[in-house]
Amino acid sequence: MTTGTPPPTARKRSRARTFVPLAIAAWAVLEIWMLIVVADVAGGFTVLLLLAAGVVLGAVVMKRAGRRAFRNLTETLQQMPGQPGAGGSSPAPSSTRGNGFLMLAGLLIMIPGLISDVAGLLLLVPPVRSALSGFAERSLERRMRTAGPGSLSDAFQQARMHRPDGKVVQGEVIREDPSHPDDTPRPPLTP
Repeated sequence: MTTGTPPPTARKRSRARTFVPLAIAAWAVLEIWMLIVVADVAGGFTVLLLLAAGVVLGAVVMKRAGRRAFRNLTETLQQMPGQPGAGGSSPAPSSTRGNGFLMLAGLLIMIPGLISDVAGLLLLVPPVRSALSGFAERSLERRMRTAGPGSLSDAFQQARMHRPDGKVVQGEVIREDPSHPDDTPRPPLTP
């Protein structure tokens, strides 16, 4: 007996789900191969020292970037209206931006491997970091503009409803459903 519904179709796998695991596997194989080549040329002890130095340098970079990010957050919160000492000061200069890429650089340096170390060291160069930051910001803005309803962009825009005076109005939309003519009143919303 058939119900008349079409059989379920398999969802097409996205390109990212196909190629990202392959790229990670190729990167891991390339990292191992590079470590073997360097160990053959310079010796195993040298490779061990390089890996240990990478962990230490990566930890220092991540710690410094984390402290900078926390200091920037503290300064931003202190400049908010209603806080003591909150004057008409300007926002933080652009030299304090890019802590995320600094943390990524530290993480890449900490990961065992020479290719990830080179990528992390490149991220420590300020012009490279600012160029990548600008590219990431433009790309994110473009994706947020082109996102359709029901996406993350729509969720951010609809997360709160604001009155004209700027106050947040908490609430819930209740629609009368004609298929369920239930005349019982609904309880009030409580916070």
